[in-house]
Amino acid sequence: MSAADLARLQFAATTGIHWLFVILTMGLVPLVAFMHTRAAYTKDAAKRAVRERMTRFWGQLYVINYAVGIVTGLVMEFQFGLSWSGLSKFAGNVFGAPLALETLVAFFAESTFLGMWIFGWGQLRRGVHVTLIWLVALTAYASAYFILVANGFLQHPVGYKVRGGTAYLTDFGALLTNGNALVALGHVVLAALTTGGVFMLGISAWHFARGTKETELFRSSMRLGTWVSMLASFFVVVVGQLQMPVIKRTQPMKYAVLEDSGVAEAQRRLVEQHGPGTYVPHESWVHIGMNSMTIIGNTISTLTFIAVFLLWKDRLVRWRWVSYLMTAMIPFAFIASVGGWVVREVGRQPWLVYGQLRVEDAVSQVSRTSLLVSCTLFIAIFVALAVTNWTLITRFAVRGPDAAQIGATEPLPEELPEDPVGGIGDKQPAPAF
Repeated sequence: MSAADLARLQFAATTGIHWLFVILTMGLVPLVAFMHTRAAYTKDAAKRAVRERMTRFWGQLYVINYAVGIVTGLVMEFQFGLSWSGLSKFAGNVFGAPLALETLVAFFAESTFLGMWIFGWGQLRRGVHVTLIWLVALTAYASAYFILVANGFLQHPVGYKVRGGTAYLTDFGALLTNGNALVALGHVVLAALTTGGVFMLGISAWHFARGTKETELFRSSMRLGTWVSMLASFFVVVVGQLQMPVIKRTQPMKYAVLEDSGVAEAQRRLVEQHGPGTYVPHESWVHIGMNSMTIIGNTISTLTFIAVFLLWKDRLVRWRWVSYLMTAMIPFAFIASVGGWVVREVGRQPWLVYGQLRVEDAVSQVSRTSLLVSCTLFIAIFVALAVTNWTLITRFAVRGPDAAQIGATEPLPEELPEDPVGGIGDKQPAPAF
């Protein structure tokens, strides 16, 4: 393999693995926020207790995934300087702005709000505590938005001028409202909600198949996961189709490959515009990504629609084979989302910045040996982190709500005065650190 191929393999593998963390984080956090809101404002004490346990259980799984995913996100940043210095040199003035905002939002604001939420059980007024988890959700989606703004510039560069071989930002508003990024954001949000809903549905179904005693908790979780995944999986297909006119207008070669028509004509036009070269991407990879996304996505949409009907008829929790089928859907939601990422990234080749910078011109002047070593190390580390993440998630998911450590409590000192509003001193339990 050439140095360019190694750099591409490294970035594809690490980005693909990191995406598995991102899609679940985005999918779970609004569901956890919704659960916490219901729990906080439920007047019935028995129902409130169940909903609090429900929030802590799913919140535990979310925090595990988020914490390990942060590590993969930090490591990825180094690859731009290590393997793709040509991108930094040409587009750093434009591409770096949304990346910097994403770092501030994700690694500072989101992490701060999440830490306050984790350690705020029994210490904060309920309104403040609920607000924190909604702020975590808001910053998570803001982070995704800025990443897609950066990626949207690679897909369809706008708001810039090239001077002396370097791109300079001239219209920040155009960059933020890039149609390629906005439509992709809607698609990603719905894909994330589908993944989070399927994840919740599958784990809840597994517990019912194993004869859980936490019937009310997992019945409520299953209902939420089923409805969210059914609705999101339907609309993700609709929004996915809305991207096709954008692709046709901005990336005619990708559109031709997806439609399996007009590839030769698109090649001829690109040669006229940009000079001799091969502008056809790896067609097989584009079709594999598209087929996996559409076939699996439509299957999930169909199965979750059936699950809604079975839930209404109270069959979903009684038919064990159906419960296991719902559990088996969990990995396929991730496969479908990775398929969509493959279509988006591979389809624009050979460009790194479409129409402006080719992949071969963006690779750093690093020896093949150095790239081979870094590629091996990066992939090994990311695989290890992914295995660790799913081992921990599986372990805590199987153990159930009793294993949740978020909000694990011990009594507060008796001399603290009571506070009827629900703040410190109301004799609520405090987190045990």
